[in-house]
Amino acid sequence: MKGNTHFDVIIIGGSYAGLSAAMSLGRSLRRVLIIDSGLPCNRFTPNSHNFITNDGAVPSKIAEKAKIEVLAYPTVQFCEGRAVSASSQADRFSILLEGGILYTARKLVLATGMRDIFPDIQGFAECWGKTLIHCPYCHGYESRGKKTAIIGSGERGVHIASLVNNLTGDLTVLTNGNKDFSEEQITWLQEHNICIEEGKVASIIQQNGEVRGVVLGDASFRPFEVLYATAALEQHSVIYRDLGCELTETGHIKVDQFQQTTMGGVFACGDCSGMLRSVANAVATGNIAGAMVNQQLVHDEF
Repeated sequence: MKGNTHFDVIIIGGSYAGLSAAMSLGRSLRRVLIIDSGLPCNRFTPNSHNFITNDGAVPSKIAEKAKIEVLAYPTVQFCEGRAVSASSQADRFSILLEGGILYTARKLVLATGMRDIFPDIQGFAECWGKTLIHCPYCHGYESRGKKTAIIGSGERGVHIASLVNNLTGDLTVLTNGNKDFSEEQITWLQEHNICIEEGKVASIIQQNGEVRGVVLGDASFRPFEVLYATAALEQHSVIYRDLGCELTETGHIKVDQFQQTTMGGVFACGDCSGMLRSVANAVATGNIAGAMVNQQLVHDEF
């Protein structure tokens, strides 16, 4: 395949979702190019959990093993680079890489992921994915029984509190200065012995990513071992915009049950196309996308 610039399918994003889609396509002898910039969203966390057969594995090791397996299929090719723009013609899509190389394909799969936007809280970035976590299913078990706080309020704060309450008996909700709990929500929290701290979080005290506690706006210190929080999200790549793909209200690429976007011939999978941020979901949606892309190619050919 050396020297080829035209493929059946180009997959932008070579982490779990993109590799999963590539495997489905490689097994159908489709000529596939995976383009990856090397910045997976879970690169901050030391271990991945809740993914059967790989529970507790280092995320990069899962991806490395997957890449070896996928590239064993001779029609699949991997390119390290960053796609900077895309365009569509009547019978093909064009992808321009940083550096000026142009590739074309009959179909596209966007597995570009989401980018976390950290709040302006000192120490937040250093702890993210370690002891400052976003998902009880991914890391909650490892943090069970520890003195825990949730940075959040309103419906989101209550939702996380309800999930984490089963994992620790020492739980506090830090509203970070936002007073948007309803009376019913406050009552629910109190009935479950969950403390509410209304001060704004000024900084997180940590050592090598290990949370020690938080400093509030009045300079008071509250000791904690684990924090839950959500970061704002944005699309890691704006390629979808070049192609005219619509987004959902939550900022994800809109797809149907078969991972087809609103643009014909363009599919999306993994974090960029849904709110569930897990390796298992990325692999599952990538598998669906790969199979459905192949189905479209079959339909085009017969």
